[in-house]
Amino acid sequence: MELLVTIIILALIFDYINGFHDAANSIATIVSTKVLTPFQAVLWAAFFNFVAFFIAKYIIGGFGIANTVSKTVIEQYITLPIILAGIIAAIAWNLITWWKGIPSSSSHTLIGGFAGAAIMANGFEAIQLNIILVIAAFIFLAPLIGMVIAFGFTLLLLNMCRRLHPHTAEVWFKRMQLVSSAMFSIGHGLNDSQKVMGIIAAAMIAGHSMGLGMGINNISDLPDWVAFSCFTAISLGTMSGGWKIVKTMGTKITKVTPLEGVIAETAGAFTLYITEMLKIPVSTTHTITGAIIGVGATKRLSAVRWGVTKSLMTAWVLTIPVSGLLAAGIYCIVSLFL
Repeated sequence: MELLVTIIILALIFDYINGFHDAANSIATIVSTKVLTPFQAVLWAAFFNFVAFFIAKYIIGGFGIANTVSKTVIEQYITLPIILAGIIAAIAWNLITWWKGIPSSSSHTLIGGFAGAAIMANGFEAIQLNIILVIAAFIFLAPLIGMVIAFGFTLLLLNMCRRLHPHTAEVWFKRMQLVSSAMFSIGHGLNDSQKVMGIIAAAMIAGHSMGLGMGINNISDLPDWVAFSCFTAISLGTMSGGWKIVKTMGTKITKVTPLEGVIAETAGAFTLYITEMLKIPVSTTHTITGAIIGVGATKRLSAVRWGVTKSLMTAWVLTIPVSGLLAAGIYCIVSLFL
């Protein structure tokens, strides 16, 4: 019972870290264009992270992404030590990338850690390879979708607004950034909170098989307090901010104007809503980065700092295997004591 409670607490700590690690995704453009101060921006994003809970529960009517994450490892192979090792590895990698200012994926960190520990314990037969391959494919597809949508939106809006006075256009787009940032923050809350819900659900299902209290038969039995806690934790994390990553996202990829900020956030939000409907966990980091690149590329390809982009993509590709290897090593240590 103590181990299950420890895992739930660590999962919520990871969710909090996810919030401040990924705060940049929601606020980088709105801060870099000076529409809001950093403090105002994190409060704005955190509020809409939390609003996402009510949208998921009462409008969408379910938590499909959480269900997908909980099935990353085949149920019969899920144990509490495996989940513990995966969460510790995910927390470690998130803190390392945050310290280095690298906007890596908290989603793939968590999934890589979960799968890596399971593979170390039981071999590759323990994982749902088809699910993991789909998630891995969206390392490339999510930013590509965001980039294409942003590219199309940019061309459309530039054509529509070409007769507007530049000052008038800037004023309007600064106002619209509040809406686009809110849209993206809702997508961030919907997507990222559910990943932690999926891990907690897997732990509680494993706890049920061990005859522990708080156990559940399947994810549909997940108590409401779990979802509420996950959305609250990520909102509090977002309020803490992740300023090193804000700098990378807001200024180092390409220079962003209010118009481009609106387009990047709207394109990112659309991508997250699409993947929410498909019940596929994707990286909000990858999504908004692809959208920012798409916006920059409409000016000219040289407007995008491809050296920075290449470094980011390298970190993205490495996240799942590095998290998996880290979790495998942690599992070896954990299994000596549990």
